This record gives sequence, C-alpha cells and structure tokens, in this order.
Amino acid sequence: MPDTCLLILLDGLGDRAHAHLGHRTPLQAAATPCLDRLAGLGATGLYHASFFGQPLPSENAHFALFGGRPDEFPGRGALEALGAGLDLGPDDVALLAHFAHIGPDADNRLTLLRDKVPIAPDEADALFAALPPFTRDGVTASLHPVGGLFGVLVLRGDVSPFVTDTNPMVDGRLLPRPLPLREQAHDPAARRTAAFLADYLVRAHRILADLPMNRAREQAGQVPADGLVTQRAGRLKPCPSLRERYGLRGLSIATGAMYAGLARFTGMEFLRARDTGDPGADLAERIRLALDRADDFDFIHVHTKTPDQAAHTKDPEAKVRVIESLDRGLKGVADAILADPRLLLAVTGDHSTPSCGGLIHSGEPVPLLFAGEGVRRDAVTAFDEISVAGGALGCMRGREFLFSVLNYLDRARLVGIHDTPDPVEYWPGDHPPFILDPQE
Repeated sequence: MPDTCLLILLDGLGDRAHAHLGHRTPLQAAATPCLDRLAGLGATGLYHASFFGQPLPSENAHFALFGGRPDEFPGRGALEALGAGLDLGPDDVALLAHFAHIGPDADNRLTLLRDKVPIAPDEADALFAALPPFTRDGVTASLHPVGGLFGVLVLRGDVSPFVTDTNPMVDGRLLPRPLPLREQAHDPAARRTAAFLADYLVRAHRILADLPMNRAREQAGQVPADGLVTQRAGRLKPCPSLRERYGLRGLSIATGAMYAGLARFTGMEFLRARDTGDPGADLAERIRLALDRADDFDFIHVHTKTPDQAAHTKDPEAKVRVIESLDRGLKGVADAILADPRLLLAVTGDHSTPSCGGLIHSGEPVPLLFAGEGVRRDAVTAFDEISVAGGALGCMRGREFLFSVLNYLDRARLVGIHDTPDPVEYWPGDHPPFILDPQE
C-alpha cells in the first residue's frame, strides 16, 4: 500500500459554465489528456472544503484540506504574518494591509478609487518607510512589508481580532468604517481596536497624501498610493500540528507568504518555489522536488496559483490556456508518479474561482481524484467538474479529504481504539511500551 500522499493542488481550478465555451467550464473546454488519463486510473468525485454555495478563500480551504477544524483557524492576517517571518505573541493581532488610492466623495466618505496601483519597488519601499510604528492609548501598530504594495499590520496591546475590514475590494465602493463585530460590540478590546484602527488609517492617509512621491505622481498624471486598507484580522490559536493529530510528516511546496505561514502554523516544512511565467514547467519542477523528497515525508502538498490568477482576469480563455499548460507539465512527470507504488496521488483544487461575474471566489465544488495502489477505479475517464460528479468518491467535504488520505495510506484509526491517551486520528498511535517489571 502507499505510504506517502502527493497532493497536487490546482488553485481556483473550479469555475462556472460560459456560453462562448459552449456552456462548459474552462476545465471542460481545455484539452487535458494527462488529467483525463489520471482520472481513468483511480476514483473521482467532488470536493468542497465547507458546504455547497459558500465561497472560501485559499487559506480556509487549505486549512480544511490539511485537517484543521474551523474553530482552530487563526485568520489570514496571522498566517500572512507567520509567512513573512514575523513572530506573533499570543495576544497580538495581525491584519492584511495594502496601499491603494483612496479619497473622500462629496459627503466626505472615503472611497476606494483604485485598489491596485501600479508602482515601482523603490516607491513601495518609500510608502512603508513613511509609516513607522505608532503608539496611542496603549496600542502599538507596526506595518511590515510582504511584497509590493502588500504588507501585514501588527497590533500589540489590549487588542482584539474581532473588527471589520476596511477594504471594500472593488473600485468605486465606500470604505467600511472599522467597527467591532456584532457579537463583540460591547467588548472593550474590540471597541478599542476599532477606534485605534480608524485613527491609524486616517493618520496614514494624511501622511501618504502629503508624501512627495505621491504629489509627484499626481503631477505626472499617475495614480497615487495615498491610503492603506485592511482586512481579515487574525490571532494565533492553539492547534495540533499535522504530525501530532494525523501522524503525517508534511511538506508544502508553494509560493506566497500565506502558504509559508500555513505550513508553519500546521507544523509542515515549507519549500518556496519559483514562478517563471510558464505554469506547466513550474508545476513539473515542483513535482520533481516533491518526488526527490518522498522518502522524508508522508504528505506533500504541491501548489500552483496560476488557474486562480487567470480566473481573476475574468477571461475564461486565459484560464483554459493555463489549465492546458499545467496538463502538459503534468504529463512529463505522471509516469514517474504512477510507477512508484509507495505514492498515493491526489489532484484537486481548493475552491472555485469564476472567470466571469463580480464574485472573487464562488461556492461550487471542485473536481477531485485519488490514484494509487488499492484505490477503487470508477468509470470516469475525464477530469472536470461535471464528469467527476458521477465518480466513486461522491462529494467530500472539509476534513474528509485528509481522513481519506489516512485511509488510503492504511493509517486510519478504527473508531473506539485507544492505544494512546492523546486524541489522535491515526493508527497506530505513539504510545509508551508496556514493560514487564522483572522484579514482579
């Protein structure tokens, strides 16, 4: 039986039907002979990390794929901070933050005028330098760069993560005022955090609007980056590692601070991959890295963001091209995967990203396949959202994915077995030996 799971994660793979693609999804429309071949060698189905109709961001979906419970999720801001190499204290709050072009309307309401401002790296450095750590009423804010205009805002003091976002995410929309979430409306820490954040962001806007760099950009007819918007506040929580709960030594091969932070939070090793602009070649290289390390890990996550990025352009044809490139890259390494009886192969997405409409992500499930020794083979011979709906796996949700991995690796715990005092999901558990005392 297999002893290592190789998870190939095609981010944002699922989509909606498009009339000009013959009412097919980009995955249906794409030529994917390798993915179709893999579908014919194993069991297929659908996957949703939560429940049908609920759009999930990558961090929540990945957390479920890695076996985390929703109540253990620390928030995107905390994961981003970990991935940026920051050390968060147990009471610190971290928020995603990025520079944007904002301004007041006729009623003095702050409006997001341009969410993504094209800017040079040295200009981004100047923006971060303009906002040094700031303290007021016992709360300290420090802004840390992550990449380009994006950063993490860390709050320290008697603060709370239960505050609203200030990023409306769509140009032309009003910025929401920072407020405590409804259930924490009377919590002093949440009220303090919201009030501090409002003051800090107004102060940041005034500083940035007066920055010589931004004044020069306006004079040159360029869009200034004169505001800071925040979202997805988080705080670290206790959470068993992948090894502690599931008995799996994990490795994540990906790009992006969030994935590095998620690996750090779940106790997985992280290998930062390269993006060369060739989705297929990059995926093949990451899979080769995974195969080289298969002896050292039990669960290897290989990630590509490119289907999601293509879908965000709202061009279904662009997503078709990316998917076809990934399939070509997978073709070059598929035989090596299939030839190794120690490997359990899983291929899926984390969520659906629609190539049309106003949603960022959508709530449809994504296709899933497992292939390897002992895996049932169904009659499905195409890997897309519609074909796999008739597969043997049905529709998996949430942590069912990782429980299925344990099952295929012959590590699933029979309900009622307690060979260890710890609440673990794998078998056999790590337990001290029962040693006979020679004096008895």
